[in-house]
Amino acid sequence: MSDWYSMNVVLIQTTLTTLLLALSIQVPLRYGVFSFAGVGAFGIGGYTGAMAMVHGEWSTWPAVLLGTLVAGVCTFLLGLVVQRLTGLYMGMATIAFTLIISVLAVNGGDWTGGAMGLYGAIGEITTMHIVLAVLIVVAFLAWTEYGRRGRKVDTVREDPELANALGIDVNGYRRLSFLISGLIGGLAGAITTLLRSTITPSEVNFHLVILALTAIVVGGARSWVGALIGAVIFVWLPTFLSFVQEWEKVAYGFIVAVAAIYLPNGVLGVVKDLWHKSRTRDERARVAVGLQEKS
Repeated sequence: MSDWYSMNVVLIQTTLTTLLLALSIQVPLRYGVFSFAGVGAFGIGGYTGAMAMVHGEWSTWPAVLLGTLVAGVCTFLLGLVVQRLTGLYMGMATIAFTLIISVLAVNGGDWTGGAMGLYGAIGEITTMHIVLAVLIVVAFLAWTEYGRRGRKVDTVREDPELANALGIDVNGYRRLSFLISGLIGGLAGAITTLLRSTITPSEVNFHLVILALTAIVVGGARSWVGALIGAVIFVWLPTFLSFVQEWEKVAYGFIVAVAAIYLPNGVLGVVKDLWHKSRTRDERARVAVGLQEKS
């Protein structure tokens, strides 16, 4: 087991940070907000944490905390600015936010390292540290998915007019989704950057939006479990597809297309459907046995 861990420690860490990135996109979607601001928050958190260590000589976790908080505040302010937008226009505005962060990083001079990026942010982060951070985030999100809180979020997403009629502050919930998204994205960016000890503008770009969105679509958009499934698939899939060599990207795209067409609720949705059918079948069998005994 220890040998397997030593050989795959980078993949394990990448899976966990990808999960955080995917969750930063999934949270707004659960609230009915088509936002990709979490990717911009990833860049803000990464650059802020790196600058704190390189220029301010901060230690690891204060730098991570600073990056997380700055990203959360910036994304929340963005939510206030674009809160009147919906659908595709919201998505375009938040993608533009991500691209602006990349442009600012390129033109940041010595503070951001310019187009070459910022190097030397060597953080003391272990896999266990990342696991603890992910567990805290997942525990909070799981708390919002069930019971009365989960029903409110579902109502805000599915029927905003009904939610308003029931006295639920729809706009307040949506602004909250930007804050949560920014905090999670900033945490992902800060941890990823201090793990690699470097960050460049090219890392904060549209490809992260595609990665996070496809992970959610394939895994499932309604729960953190779906984001976990998607993160595992897209981090580990290239390892299992290495045998196809130059056809790897074609195979990767084919799997994504098939999943998008035939798994509208993601892998998690399929698992839930199978579980529901199994329980229904067992329940029917018990009822049939009971009727036979009575007769």
